Amino acid sequence: MQLETAVQNETRQTQSRQAPGDTQRRCALTRAHRPKTDLIRFVLGPDGTVVPDLKERLPGRGVWLTATYDTIADAAKRKAFGRALKTDAKAPDGLAEQVDGLLTEAGLGAFALANKAGAVVFGHTKIEDALQKGRTIALVHASDAAAGGCRKLDGKAKAVTDGQGLPAICVFTADELGLASGRTNVIHAALVQGGAAQKFLAAASRVERYRKGIYAFADRHGLDTEQE
Repeated sequence: MQLETAVQNETRQTQSRQAPGDTQRRCALTRAHRPKTDLIRFVLGPDGTVVPDLKERLPGRGVWLTATYDTIADAAKRKAFGRALKTDAKAPDGLAEQVDGLLTEAGLGAFALANKAGAVVFGHTKIEDALQKGRTIALVHASDAAAGGCRKLDGKAKAVTDGQGLPAICVFTADELGLASGRTNVIHAALVQGGAAQKFLAAASRVERYRKGIYAFADRHGLDTEQE
């Protein structure tokens, strides 16, 4: 299976990546030990249905899974929740899609907060000005933006960073970005330095990795060879 092949090809780099003090958990499907930020916690609801606990606040014994769409979909199909909890556990239909929606909601919420904090710049002229002043930490392109406009701004970012470029978030649609910022037709934006921008960057990157699947971790994380 595709997930199993990807898991078997992951490199053993988790320990070197982990910062001192990070808390790790073990993925119930792949058996990989990862920082909690790379996993999603699930608990059992009163009716025996599995519930995602992205904020890690719900009571009860938790089941941790690598935060990717394919891992969660495969865990539901293989009944990994019941084995981990040692009880009957029903994974609702579309659980992986549900988690995608929750992560997207969290990411767009962080974008709205960054915008309120003045950490988001809109419009080509203002974005280019922020790039020239060296204030930009990342670019935001709508997932349905024209490729030419993305290349133009990415090229300008490379030009002002000696060819290194800047991270580019491309996971939200123009409509989603517009609703989150209270604007219309948000195709491109830039994040400027600050804590609110960093929080959005982290949340958006989590959505991106989730949708890419287990391969997003293949060159960064180790795993146990034991499989369920």
